[in-house]
Amino acid sequence: MAQRVTAFWKRKTLAEMDQGEWESLCDGCGLCCLQKLEDEDDPQAIYYTRIACKLLDRKSCQCSNYANRRQQVPDCIQLTPKDAEDFAWLPPTCGYRLVAEGEDLPPWHHLVSGDRQDVHRSGISQAGKMLAEDSVDEDDWEEHIIFRVG
Repeated sequence: MAQRVTAFWKRKTLAEMDQGEWESLCDGCGLCCLQKLEDEDDPQAIYYTRIACKLLDRKSCQCSNYANRRQQVPDCIQLTPKDAEDFAWLPPTCGYRLVAEGEDLPPWHHLVSGDRQDVHRSGISQAGKMLAEDSVDEDDWEEHIIFRVG
């Protein structure tokens, strides 16, 4: 009788994952690459705008220079397993955040569905709905808030 294998994200901690497994948790939604605003009165509140980082391809939701992104965007955050306790700023749909919180991946996640386009078809990503960073004055970012975490 064949034995069912438990998916790696259900049987491993983030720290136990190899680099390929870790990277595969990214669903490709691009939400973490949107510009965010912090609330001075509520430091837990993070507001996501539809304004994309200058390196984010606004149609595919992929970084145009992932390997060298920190040289062009010095404040780009590198997610690592050791930072998992600080993932509350990530969208509630984020694979990294879900696994860090002991949750399962959603049905549209490519590791579950087998199709990397499901994140776009499901409406999770902002593909085709984002604005270029240089097209909106920073003083006007509040007008483009799409959701809040925290």
